[in-house]
Amino acid sequence: MALLKIRTYPDPVLALKAETVSEFGSEMQKFFDDMIETMYVEDGVGLAAPQVGVSKRIMIVSPKGKRGEEHVIVNPVILEMTGRERGPEGCLSFPGISAEVFRAKKIKVRYQDRNGKVIEDEVKDFFARVIQHELDHLDGVLLIDRVDFNQRQVLLDEYRTP
Repeated sequence: MALLKIRTYPDPVLALKAETVSEFGSEMQKFFDDMIETMYVEDGVGLAAPQVGVSKRIMIVSPKGKRGEEHVIVNPVILEMTGRERGPEGCLSFPGISAEVFRAKKIKVRYQDRNGKVIEDEVKDFFARVIQHELDHLDGVLLIDRVDFNQRQVLLDEYRTP
């Protein structure tokens, strides 16, 4: 497995809407494995393909951060959102900063697994938060886009002056 380079703000790939995945062959399987390894090495609980410079609708999610419990989520679509809560979020593409962000408490999501099989699942709490955060990356939405103007300025100042 190869470690992939994490792209950080203001890398332009982070602002793009990612493309749908249609191929699930051996090259894609290797990419999934490389993303998984990179996420754990970087101490993340989620990683979206644009964060490693690939504008494809792929995310790896491991809400407990435990090897072997990660989910490969391809072409995700949120079908339902329930509840709303505010919670802290960090981002590998914004090292050193975090923000309080509102997210749905529970979601119903349809996606394809690493083999292309379509799955529908309901997830809640932190798992739902991680999926929503990574889905934002697939849509070109960043952590700083989820806060008000003043908070955005504070976060960007913190980010630029580590």
